[in-house]
Amino acid sequence: MKAAKIYGARDIRIEEIEIPVLEKGMVKVKVEYAGICGSDMHEYLAGVYAARTQPVLGHEFSGVIVEVGEGVTNAKVGDRVAVEPLIPCGKCDNCHSGFMNLCKVRQGYGYTVSGGFAQFAVVREENIFHLPDNMSLELGALVEPTAVAVHAVRQSSLKLGDSAAIFGAGPIGLLLLQAVKAAGASEIFVVEVSDERRQRALELGATYVINPIDIDAVAFIREKTNGGVNVGYDAAGVQATFTSGVSSVRPGGEFKIVSLWEKPINFDPNMIVRTEAKISGSYAYVRLFPEVIRLLASGIIDGDAVITSTIALDDIVVKGFETLAKDRNQCKILVDMSL
Repeated sequence: MKAAKIYGARDIRIEEIEIPVLEKGMVKVKVEYAGICGSDMHEYLAGVYAARTQPVLGHEFSGVIVEVGEGVTNAKVGDRVAVEPLIPCGKCDNCHSGFMNLCKVRQGYGYTVSGGFAQFAVVREENIFHLPDNMSLELGALVEPTAVAVHAVRQSSLKLGDSAAIFGAGPIGLLLLQAVKAAGASEIFVVEVSDERRQRALELGATYVINPIDIDAVAFIREKTNGGVNVGYDAAGVQATFTSGVSSVRPGGEFKIVSLWEKPINFDPNMIVRTEAKISGSYAYVRLFPEVIRLLASGIIDGDAVITSTIALDDIVVKGFETLAKDRNQCKILVDMSL
């Protein structure tokens, strides 16, 4: 089968490889759609992660089951599924404490196990989630990044009627926008330099969109909220959004970091000491796929709105990774395995 394998910074190759062996308790999925994630982009631009042991990329994917292994009871050939990539051990202290996403020895499809940028994937039965008939396979590939956004909002201190600010309107930022709206935020500020992404944020329910090149985002947010938002979310992962984000939170508020970072940043702790605000992180998700599938299937979260391109696997470097690196108007690019 064909698969996209990463070897280093800006070194992804489409190669012919063997289909993984179908073992007991596992299913073989014919991959239909797979999304390029921000973390994939970080690897492509900066080099592979130290934890990577499998070069076949892709952890946001959906498909159709074409074969089931011995002992599988909740899946059959023809089932349409989304695949959760996280494989926690279930035995370490973090797993026992409910932090399956922070498993000390976690594995994952697209990282330590062959992933979704391939024509087929062999996955554990417990990692597949059935899609309802009214939900497309394209949206199935959006379940994983949507779970990241929903988890971040659930982990934050946001309450019904609170104000929120989102820094960065890429795929995660636009999904965060919809998640905070669904959670009952009364005012939502989105800070983004791309004209197209700001327009899309408005269409998805942002109260205000701000181009930080033209407007002082911090001053604008503080003025409109009489002191700052209740919760800010970083979905960009750069110095400017961090500094502005922390400065845009009201005293006692929270700044939630959802993004990944390619390099360290400067931080003045007095920004937090003087406001008694808090900075917290959010990583992946914990058992959220069923809820997220319902949100996407019902249209409460519009996953289609973040998809800007669909490409073939053979074009994943030029039309996928390189396009995302150069064109900020692009958002979520899906690889269509049928092309």
